[in-house]
Amino acid sequence: MACNDLFIASLNSGSNGNCYYVGNEEEAVLIDAGISCRETEKRMTRLGLDMGKVKAIFISHEHTDHIKGLCTLSAKFNLPVYITRGTMLNCKFSIREDLFRPISSHQTIQIGALRVKVFPKIHDAIEPHSFMVSCGETKVGVFTDLGAACEQLVDHFRQCHAAFLEANYDDELLSKSAYPYFLKKRISGGRGHLSNKQALELFTTHRPAFMSHLLLSHLSKDNNNPQLVQDLFNVHSNGTEIIVASRYEETAVYTIFEPVPAR
Repeated sequence: MACNDLFIASLNSGSNGNCYYVGNEEEAVLIDAGISCRETEKRMTRLGLDMGKVKAIFISHEHTDHIKGLCTLSAKFNLPVYITRGTMLNCKFSIREDLFRPISSHQTIQIGALRVKVFPKIHDAIEPHSFMVSCGETKVGVFTDLGAACEQLVDHFRQCHAAFLEANYDDELLSKSAYPYFLKKRISGGRGHLSNKQALELFTTHRPAFMSHLLLSHLSKDNNNPQLVQDLFNVHSNGTEIIVASRYEETAVYTIFEPVPAR
């Protein structure tokens, strides 16, 4: 097994909680901590993942479904929390001062052999950011809670060997839903969430030939359907394995293999 292979899993993905695992043989990071500490531990145990390998938590923004397990998880395992100052100020709690690691746009943080690139995204939060985790030349993106696919997102997506990509809602299901108008506008108005159509356009237009896995993430419970999304992307997969991340349980662990150098 190559030393730069990455192992990835969604521990939960949806408006009820988001938490994503990315790691190599020696260390790992969690992107967001939106489920309870107990549930995080249980799901990692079922997957055979070692909590002792987790060295840090990165927080994308302050919405509850991305932070509600953060305080307990960070304190129990003495995990540093990488989060912007603005996001931290807008959380309705505080983490231990010794575990607070302020981050800013376009910063790259080294966690053992892992590198975590931080870059801004479009979302209705204070200082929302996306992340790209790499080990050697192997790169995994975590791209959820996106109002639109901006140029920076496109640029990073093109580099990914695997990605967690939001496919939040189906346009027709959202338009016919019982959601009030203001909420529909918030979701689809350019600063909320990425639709199936928008996610598919990003994938079909900018998918790199070497992308092995795409985990479709943050599906709406009411305005989307996992089988609909799976079928939609399977038609255009072109060799990429398509996985729909569940809002009720963890996915399997997927190995993202180190690229073979060109000769």
